[in-house]
Amino acid sequence: MNNVERHQHIIREVNLKGHISVVELCESLGVSSVTIRKDLQFLEDSGLVYRTHGGVTKQNPYQTDRSVIEKEKLHEAEKRAIAKASANFVTPNDSIIIGSGTTTQFFAREIIPQGHLTVVTSALNVTLELLKHSNVEVIQLGGSVRHTSSSVTGQYAINTLEQFFCSKLFLGVDGIDLEYGISTTSAQEALLNQKMISVAQQVIVLADSSKFSRKSFGKIADFSNIDVIISNEIPSSFQELFDSLGIQTIVCK
Repeated sequence: MNNVERHQHIIREVNLKGHISVVELCESLGVSSVTIRKDLQFLEDSGLVYRTHGGVTKQNPYQTDRSVIEKEKLHEAEKRAIAKASANFVTPNDSIIIGSGTTTQFFAREIIPQGHLTVVTSALNVTLELLKHSNVEVIQLGGSVRHTSSSVTGQYAINTLEQFFCSKLFLGVDGIDLEYGISTTSAQEALLNQKMISVAQQVIVLADSSKFSRKSFGKIADFSNIDVIISNEIPSSFQELFDSLGIQTIVCK
């Protein structure tokens, strides 16, 4: 197999799987890791793929900050499906935490509260979605408001969370990386998310398929801190890892 044929094979595999490792490419093509790394460098220089630690992906692995208005228009159908599946986790008379993001905003729209529901949230857009329910008590965290996420961050919000313990945390993320874990574009938001995790009995991550094989500036946590991941599609390499860690996965179309 010549260079062109190898390049075509790599591109096909990346388009099919989203992410593929150097080891997998070496095995499928029967060549050395040195040859594969040269191929990947050529393809990345040509703007066809993005190299990651130990592999290659079809999308930019570094997620940058974008406004909530812009993000709300992306992957709407996927977010709506994830939101509907996530709403099934809300039980009668529940007490939950909802993090920031557009996927969690979609989730808030899908909630049909039974009995009295208490929601602690950092997200202003989530609060606005829940105000239509008379039997939902919303505890809006205070602090500095991030314009891009319509949410608050800072020590005041972290201190307030110390007063609560909730059954579930519904968390949106900007990146999910095999080695880096889950992350968000803001370091301050990551710190607040870490506190949310510490005061929740169950951590449920809501993420569409575009978040996989990406990492952002602020690391939130390792996968050992996650109980459930809900997505419209989970790459096979991630599914294998989640299965080995005992993380429940729900794939909704």
